[in-house]
Amino acid sequence: MHDDPPACAAPTRRPCGTCHAARAGAAMSGAAIVLVHGAWGGAWVWQRVLAPLRAAGHRVFTVSLSGTGERAHQPQDGITLQTHIDDVLAVIDCEELQRVVLVGHSYSGMVITGVADQRRDRIAQLVYLDAVVPLPGECWSSGHTEETQAQRRAMIREHGHLPPSPPQGMGLNEADFAWVERRQRPQPGGVYDSPLQFDAQAWATLPRCFIDCNRPALLTIAASRKRVREQAGWVLHEIPTGHDGMISAAPALLDILLPLANAQAAKPEPPR
Repeated sequence: MHDDPPACAAPTRRPCGTCHAARAGAAMSGAAIVLVHGAWGGAWVWQRVLAPLRAAGHRVFTVSLSGTGERAHQPQDGITLQTHIDDVLAVIDCEELQRVVLVGHSYSGMVITGVADQRRDRIAQLVYLDAVVPLPGECWSSGHTEETQAQRRAMIREHGHLPPSPPQGMGLNEADFAWVERRQRPQPGGVYDSPLQFDAQAWATLPRCFIDCNRPALLTIAASRKRVREQAGWVLHEIPTGHDGMISAAPALLDILLPLANAQAAKPEPPR
């Protein structure tokens, strides 16, 4: 039984499976939006933005990555970054999605970068929500301090995964803190030092934006914040909230996502 998020619209009943999509009542001309959660999360993190996006006529797909969220019961041995990339590719391919607005939170900046590299012709817009922005050959761990790397590698050696910790420093109110804490699940350890190779020049041709949630700013995203201000081609947004902006500042996030989705929906349907 799933409990409701505090101060949130009524939860949407969703089918089981790797992704959850709303089709009934959604205009087929709406944009395809794929939302990918970060570490220790699941599809549940997006609950506060789903209804408004769907009410605007968009088709929204929330992916729970292998070994996370409601898929935490799966064996975590062998799960790597490519496994998580494959999870998202499967949604895009099986649903035959075109002109996708692809949103990745936190760790999943790694995931959506890999997806864009392998399905560049299907991606219309990349959205990095306070997310990792990698260079070719980097891992999730690459942007972390040596102290953080040592701590996390020790936890992986001990547990085989990264156990969830209380969501300190995320700028969450008391009710949201408790809601997130009880829903978090271990993050597969195999993704931490899993390198991502991709064509940086091809990736750079895609429209992309970075949403900086910096009150307070999460230290593990510091390298990416700096990078997007140095690389060409970024559209930068700032939301004065903590790292989990889809929870703590859903209306402000929607103010960014809806125009991006509406712009794609206004374009002619691509040939199949």
